[in-house]
Amino acid sequence: MDFKNAKELLALCEERKLCISDVMRRREIEEGEITGEICDARMKKAYEIMRESARGPIKKPGRSMGGLLGGEAKMLSDWQQGGGRSLCGPVLGKAIAYAMAVLETNASMGLIVAAPTAGSSGIVPGVLLALEEQFHFTEAEMIQALYNAGAVGYLAMRNATVAGAVGGCQAEVGVASAMAASAAVELLGSSPKACLDAASTVLMNLLGLVCDPVGGLVEYPCQNRNAAGVAVALTSAEMALAGVPQLIPLDEMIAVMYNVGRRIPAELRETALGGCAAAPSACEACGKC
Repeated sequence: MDFKNAKELLALCEERKLCISDVMRRREIEEGEITGEICDARMKKAYEIMRESARGPIKKPGRSMGGLLGGEAKMLSDWQQGGGRSLCGPVLGKAIAYAMAVLETNASMGLIVAAPTAGSSGIVPGVLLALEEQFHFTEAEMIQALYNAGAVGYLAMRNATVAGAVGGCQAEVGVASAMAASAAVELLGSSPKACLDAASTVLMNLLGLVCDPVGGLVEYPCQNRNAAGVAVALTSAEMALAGVPQLIPLDEMIAVMYNVGRRIPAELRETALGGCAAAPSACEACGKC
């Protein structure tokens, strides 16, 4: 049941009449030599951690270890629930708040799920939790969605990178957003091809995004980019659900993303030597940490 690329994944889906999550689940069972019950229990645990890391800072905000984050997710949540003129609507609004909350949890040494990395860990839970609440999906459906997201992450790791130090933030936030978009499309009942079209659209729209953490900390602008990532994920998912065609298949976009990442200067690949990290205000903020 293994697959090396998106083309092989789609072929398996068509041949076996399965969705992406089912193929990925069977792969995990076979490759890990475990039972379905054990596999599902592990995924359930991951989703529980995602829930807590997304909701904890909204209930009880605190400062990050580096001092650059703290309370932003609660501010957004309070704004959305306080009758203000929220521009984003319930799904995107919640997804943004949850994504930012996970980054606060991570920056405070809390427990998170790297999906696929710590710096992009808010995007998948942000999107999935918002969809679960808005559309009342069951826990079993959310676990299936995680398998789908995992398949996209696996393809990126196998054929490119998810490391900001190698490919810039397009490899972290980009892949996380692609994972979330694909999972969202399956949750809403569309085809495996539509899922991977959404993932490809995400990588296209975040192509070239640099990794420039202020002070070398996974705090800022990482939190803001997780918020932006859920917006790109939901936009791309909406396009795929509507049947908007994608010219470039996911395998090609993964290769494009990797090639672009290798050409990003070292100063913009997690070294904190350029981009936002070199801005005078950022340097001043670091001096006060």
